[in-house]
Amino acid sequence: MATFIVGDVQACLDPLRRLLDQVGFDPAGDRLWLVGDLVNRGPHSLQTLRFVRGLGSSAATVLGNHDLHLLAVAHGRRKGRLDTLDELLAAPDRDELLDWLRRQPLLHEAPSGAVAMIHAGLPPQWDLATARRCAEEVQAVLRGDGWTELLAQMYGDEPDTWDEGLAGMPRLRFIINCFTRLRFCTAGGRIELHSKGAPGSQPAGLLPWFAVPGRRSAQTTLLFGHWSTLGQVHWPEYRVYGLDTGAVWGARLTALRLEDGTLSSVPSPAYSPIE
Repeated sequence: MATFIVGDVQACLDPLRRLLDQVGFDPAGDRLWLVGDLVNRGPHSLQTLRFVRGLGSSAATVLGNHDLHLLAVAHGRRKGRLDTLDELLAAPDRDELLDWLRRQPLLHEAPSGAVAMIHAGLPPQWDLATARRCAEEVQAVLRGDGWTELLAQMYGDEPDTWDEGLAGMPRLRFIINCFTRLRFCTAGGRIELHSKGAPGSQPAGLLPWFAVPGRRSAQTTLLFGHWSTLGQVHWPEYRVYGLDTGAVWGARLTALRLEDGTLSSVPSPAYSPIE
């Protein structure tokens, strides 16, 4: 039995199938973890959701920003210029797929508790227990009756600093922004959500979230996506793997075999222009 963690698919189903064939993924015994952003920008959002959902307990995914955006668009949010969601939104099984998607977590852990998967990042103030608790707060709302109100109000960059006293929508928005959008923050933990380049390209005073000294989640191996410009996958000094290698932009789709750290990848067509 092997566990394969795959970077942002973003509706690139053909590369995903080729990658799973290459690594010999067998859903009867292996496990597939996906770091979120299953949909959007690529050509097969509908088919990708059907494929992953169809794997049942053999697959685990976390929610990414594009997955949440899909849910928001399905409930009245205006589509983005580059969105590729129309086929999914018109599908006869859309409601079943969207209901399945909204019930996916923001954080997925190995049974040992030594490895966890997220989509984007964690602020330096959170240890794994805090991250787990914060993820569960958002998940409870998404799985409850008031989930469409959360989707309508989750957009925005404030608040930008963690405070345990945050409450209501500001608290939920901060949690969502960390799990699904974070790349850089200050040493004091103020998050910055607009710089997208490789480490070293950011404005003065910002650090990659995983490189902040004293980060409280540093004892957990973290697997994430969202950051296709990182320039490398494994950062052993920080115990992180950044698995988004830009499949939708015409680079590669990458998988990590958790048991031995083997990395595999396949090339992908450029389905969407880089923003």
